[in-house]
This record gives sequence, C-alpha cells and structure tokens, in this order.
Amino acid sequence: MTSNVSNNYAMSTTIRPNEQNAIIQSLRAGVVPRVGLQHFHVGRKQELEHLHKDLTLIADGGSSLRFIIGSFGSGKTFFLTLMRTIAQREKLVTVHADLTPDRRLQASGGQARALYAELMRNAAVQTRPDGSALTDIVERFVGSARDQAEQAGISPEAIIGERLQSLRELVNGFDFASVIQAYWRAYEDGDENLKNCAIRWLRAEYATRTDARCDLGVRTIINDENIYDSLKLFARFVRLAGYRGLLVCFDELVNIYKMGHVQARNANYEQLLRMLNDTLQGTAEGIGFLLSGTPEFLLDSRRGAYSYEALASRLPRNVFAKDGLVDYSGPVINLPSLTPEDVLLLLQALRHVQAFGDSSKYLLPDEGIRSFINHCYKNVGEAYFRTPRTTITDFLNLLAVLEEHPTVNWDQLIENTQVTFGQNPDLDNLEDDNDLNTIRL
Repeated sequence: MTSNVSNNYAMSTTIRPNEQNAIIQSLRAGVVPRVGLQHFHVGRKQELEHLHKDLTLIADGGSSLRFIIGSFGSGKTFFLTLMRTIAQREKLVTVHADLTPDRRLQASGGQARALYAELMRNAAVQTRPDGSALTDIVERFVGSARDQAEQAGISPEAIIGERLQSLRELVNGFDFASVIQAYWRAYEDGDENLKNCAIRWLRAEYATRTDARCDLGVRTIINDENIYDSLKLFARFVRLAGYRGLLVCFDELVNIYKMGHVQARNANYEQLLRMLNDTLQGTAEGIGFLLSGTPEFLLDSRRGAYSYEALASRLPRNVFAKDGLVDYSGPVINLPSLTPEDVLLLLQALRHVQAFGDSSKYLLPDEGIRSFINHCYKNVGEAYFRTPRTTITDFLNLLAVLEEHPTVNWDQLIENTQVTFGQNPDLDNLEDDNDLNTIRL
C-alpha cells in the first residue's frame, strides 16, 4: 500500500447532513445511495474511460451494449449508478430497472410491460436525477417546438408534426407520435386529464387497447410484445426533445439465470440477442445498454447466457486477454477486484463522509484503517476484498460503534471482532429446469 494517500479526502468540501445520512444508511444496508457517489468512488478508471467513449458514440447517434460482469457484492450496481450520473452530465436521458420474477425482458403475462413501466418511472436527466423526468422530457419537446414555431411565424402543430415525422417509420411510431400530439393539445388547452392519459400511455400503464383508443384515439399500447421497439422509439424521441441520447440500465440479470422454465429463459436470452445484434450492426440509433450480471449468469453453459448458442457465439472470450492484459472493446466488461490501495482509499473516503467532511471529527486514524484491513485479510483472506459491499458494511458498522462509544479502544475492538465473507444468495434454491410446453413465458 502507498503511504501518500492519507489526505486525499481531507480537502474535499463539507458534506451536508442529509447527504451524509443518505450515504451512510444506504451503504450500511448494502444498497447504493442515490446521492453523493463522488465522495467515495475509487478505482475502475479504465472501465469508466472506455464506457465514457460509449456515451460519446450514443450522443453521435450510434449505439452500444455492454454486459458488466462481477461477482456478488463486487460493485456492479454502484458502477451502473455512477455511469448513469455521468450520462446525465453528458446530457443523456437515463432509465433503469432491476429484473425480477415480475419484471422480465420477454413475457406474455405482463412482466415485460411491468419492466418498461419501471424504466419510465425511473427516467432521469441531470436536472431531475432521482427519476420521474418523463413529463419534463415531453414538456421540453413541446416547449421547444412552440418556441421554434414562434420564431418561424408558423403554427406549433405544423412544427410538431414535422419533427415527429421520423418516429412514424418505426414500429408503433405512428401512435407514439399521436400521443405526443395529444399531449400538445392538452398542454395548449389546459386539459390535465388528457395530459395524464398521454403520460400513462408513455409509461405503459394502459392494460388494454380499448381504454387507450377511448382516451387517446390510438390503436396500440406498449405491452409485452413491443417493449424493445418502444425503447428505440423513446430513444429517438429524447433526441428530438434536445437530449443527446438514451442510456438503458438493467441490473440483476441473474434473475434470467434463475428462471426454472427453459422456454421462458431462452425467450429472454433471445431478446438480449436481438438487442446485441442491433447494436453490433448499427441499426439502433442514439441508445445504449448497460446490463449487469454475475459470472454464473454469463458463463454457465447449462442455464446461463452461454447456454443460448447464438448469444454465446457473440460473446466470446478474447483468448489473448490474459496475464494481466484486458480487452475493453468487446461487449463484456469484467469488473476486477479492488486493489489494496483502492480499498484503503475507499475506507478513507467513507471515514471522511462519516465525519461530514471534517477531518477533526475522524473516529479512526489511518493506522486504524490499516489495522482493520489487515485484520480482515488475516481472518478471511484476499477473497474478502473481492466484494466491496461486505468491506464497506463492516467498516461503517465499526465507525457506528466508535461514534456511540467514544471511549472504546479501536484496536481492541477490531482485534476482537470476527468478520465473515459475504456469500451470494442468488445461487441458493435455484428452480429445476422445466421444459413443459404449457408454461406461460
């Protein structure tokens, strides 16, 4: 470990109490906070640099898809959250959702529509990073069209119709454009009910075509059959609204791996294959995908992505990337373990956050942090640091006890505490494969 990192965070700005609380409480619970990532981000420099190039490609009208692969607790969700923050700063719209048994890429019982609805609820831009930005995006489009119409001395309807014309060439693009035009009419007339109907349609909240036709005069809805086509439509629309593109983040792809029905699992892999083909062939426009999963999800030849032959053939491992050599150009990016120096920097950063950015309030000296790291290494070994989630949680729990009991000797507290290695619960109780043809996808 290096000895010149002890003051890396001492000069950073004061951390507000609400931000400090959100960071500490989230991390102690094992989840990624929605704010303040810049205060404790370390490592992953090469990965971030290459994915930043992907954002530039998306902003130029291209497309990309990356699988972010890492073991349980390795920081995949943190990495995706950080990339969304960077994308928003680069004027992209971001949407994200976790895959669950009730939210899938491909289904026929409403699970795919539920996934799309979750994406739209989490739509975010730089001015609204916490989500719920869909209405803002639509109103930005409407407002810019009206400004353009005023400058040109023509009707806003003509400008909106002209700008939406490119959407009509895409699947369901005609109805998508009609819904935006309906929002414009409601915007002009002050019709809040019609505005709400338009937003409901865009959020995939209509369950039947009949209701959508009654409220909006359209014949289609966003459903299980067309969520990927709808994402491509939305990507083009956000560019019309003045943003540079769309970044779509799917977390917890292990839930595809865990599906017990082979037919349902393969249908989801088929959807991944379609997305990958589009981005590799350049047929998608202004859209990028980040998809995170465990090594089992990717490599298991029985039920992982490699079990789907067409997908496995497009995700080959580079045989020359070995002995410390890494290939960042392919669809798969493997998150490496943090280095000992990274772990030291991370814990120093968390100590700084816990002290609200005031070095005079540090509960543990640098010697104490090194003692904690050495104790963990002695008890568990190198594997302990492959999962930053476990390291972070244990360290923050240590600081919490020191804060409550300031007279406690930190070195004795560390020495007398047993640490354990976090196990992956996702691989417990996997469903047996079921090839019944009567199942619903």
